Amino acid sequence: MITSFTQQRVTVADGVALNVAVGGSGSPVVLLHGFPQTHLMWRHVAADLAADHTVICPDLRGYGDSDKPADDGRTYAKRTMAADVVALARALGHNRFALAGHDRGALVAIRAGLDHPDAVTHLASLDVLPTLDMWDVMHGVTAAVGFHLYLMAQPPGLPEAVIGASADAFFGHFLDVWTNDPASIPADVRAAYLKASREAVPSIVADYRASATADVSDDLADRDAGNRLRMPVTVLQQDWGAALGFDAAARWRAWAPDLEHRTVSCGHFMAEEAPGEVVKALRDLLAR
Repeated sequence: MITSFTQQRVTVADGVALNVAVGGSGSPVVLLHGFPQTHLMWRHVAADLAADHTVICPDLRGYGDSDKPADDGRTYAKRTMAADVVALARALGHNRFALAGHDRGALVAIRAGLDHPDAVTHLASLDVLPTLDMWDVMHGVTAAVGFHLYLMAQPPGLPEAVIGASADAFFGHFLDVWTNDPASIPADVRAAYLKASREAVPSIVADYRASATADVSDDLADRDAGNRLRMPVTVLQQDWGAALGFDAAARWRAWAPDLEHRTVSCGHFMAEEAPGEVVKALRDLLAR
């Protein structure tokens, strides 16, 4: 649990309840976690922002202590998960809010910004590309870094069996190789992430599978219609565009005309490895 935050369950849609930590007071900021994590990844950033903001940190549906409904093909589409976030904020009394997401949470945040521009005032994305661009740049041997994307995109059955047979090794692999500073994820936090992921294999796979199915369809429709993120957007990203041979800022700018794109030197789990840098970027965004 994040120190000084209160924890509660909020029902958002179709009886699905999200586990959420809330702290601070002031204009609202919603923080969405990534894979293979829970809302706990924001513990440092949330504590700082809570000095002058109401900070809302949910576990996404299918993750952590939030509900994990069976997948019907769109249960874990980012459109569905984005609607969860808007409903959550409204249930807590906020019709408009700033939104930041890391990894999977960033994909939910992007969809929320596209679908609910009147609700999302500012948007921050930590270390992902929009879905269509992600698939577009993954090619050749360098795409091996994203092997999990292809594994979890397979039809139901195989990925759940493979991952479930060795869940701690699978999820622990990413906690190990995606960080430059292992000490930034202490043993107790790592254990909490592994336990939460181990108990959520089907829903985590469904989340990733949606990124190769429903999310692609939704994003293609928006791209073809010229729908863009209308709010100020900040992107924090490792310089993996150089390794894969693409211009990350240019790809982001096609979706977000009002863009601040920053390259960071830490590992993937930047809210834990470099919380001060993340806080500064978020505060700069909120001032725009």
